[in-house]
Amino acid sequence: MVRDDQVYLAHIKDALQQISTYTDGMDTDAFLANRMVQDAVIRQLEIVGEATKKLSESFRRRFPFIPWKDLAGFRDKLIHQYFGVDLTTVWQSVVDDVPTLLDELKRIDMSA
Repeated sequence: MVRDDQVYLAHIKDALQQISTYTDGMDTDAFLANRMVQDAVIRQLEIVGEATKKLSESFRRRFPFIPWKDLAGFRDKLIHQYFGVDLTTVWQSVVDDVPTLLDELKRIDMSA
């Protein structure tokens, strides 16, 4: 693994961990009622997407089980459609995608 890829991967993992920390114990209603947590989660998702874009193409090809393109695309939606962000979709990503991604990134650690 190229050193830069290690750095970007660490940023991705850290951002996902932060999301888990920010939302620990929350349900949908609590998330939708808490603007500060919404903003914090969205920022961390932006970091995930931006760091994903910085990963080398060879690195991304080595780990096709990670939806790299989707991660980068979600970041673009958050940045460019900030006024129309669907918070329910963001919450579903927190619940469905963040834990799965963290588990998948552990697979990368073991195979790298």
